[in-house]
Amino acid sequence: MEEYLLEFEEVYYTYIGTKASALNGLNLKIPKHKKSALIGQNGCGKTTFFLLANALYKPQQGNILWQGKAIKYDSRSLQRLRQQVGLVFQDPEQQLVAATVEEDISYGLCNLGIPNTEIAQRIEAILLEFGLTELAQKPVHHLSLGQKKRVSIADVMVLEPELILLDEPTAYLDRLHTRNLINTLNKIHNSGTTILMATHDFDLVYRWADWVFVMDNGKLIIEGTPKDIFNQQKLLADLQLDAPLIHEIFSVEVSQEEQLFLERLRQRILNLFDYR
Repeated sequence: MEEYLLEFEEVYYTYIGTKASALNGLNLKIPKHKKSALIGQNGCGKTTFFLLANALYKPQQGNILWQGKAIKYDSRSLQRLRQQVGLVFQDPEQQLVAATVEEDISYGLCNLGIPNTEIAQRIEAILLEFGLTELAQKPVHHLSLGQKKRVSIADVMVLEPELILLDEPTAYLDRLHTRNLINTLNKIHNSGTTILMATHDFDLVYRWADWVFVMDNGKLIIEGTPKDIFNQQKLLADLQLDAPLIHEIFSVEVSQEEQLFLERLRQRILNLFDYR
């Protein structure tokens, strides 16, 4: 039986001053231990979904379940949930709050009332894991965008969440920083953390994700493996979403001999990008 960490059941949410629902009866279940991707046009409800998943917003209708139990919105329950469900914003500037890297990473731990000795141990370990040890005392505003992204993820991972949500994590990053970030996410996943990434980079989705959700108009339209999703050419066209270039190349009709060659080529390309 499939295990799910977070479940949305007929969830609705409408922003004040608007008529259309940002989430319009959303039903979505995040499978445990998978690397999942969430795709859809701007305005489809991805960011709103994340804000409700982290309980920064509360649904106006419907239920949200964490590990099979309805989320509670009292302060103690919210603190515990946000330790278990980490949210990394698209713009790291929205997340970095302290003067130095070390202070920023310690911020969430201090709010949890963890003993100072444990805080120091966790910070030392996370700085080493994310390659930030030499930047520990550096002012946050002196960091490059790629470094800020790493710090924003370290801020969340130092809390040891079971699920990490990333909103457009590769936005504004060049190819090198994207590869470094994906390698970091793979290490996080290998340590046992479930990952859900919202992204417009469909080539990344095809290479990296185990499971894909497609949203439109605040609803889940379809879900499945990357190959299954991107084979739905008509549906994607109706939603104004393009298939990844690598998928289009390897989906052409060819002879069996050519197909074997293309499959070997596909594997070489995937190994080259090393996103798995």
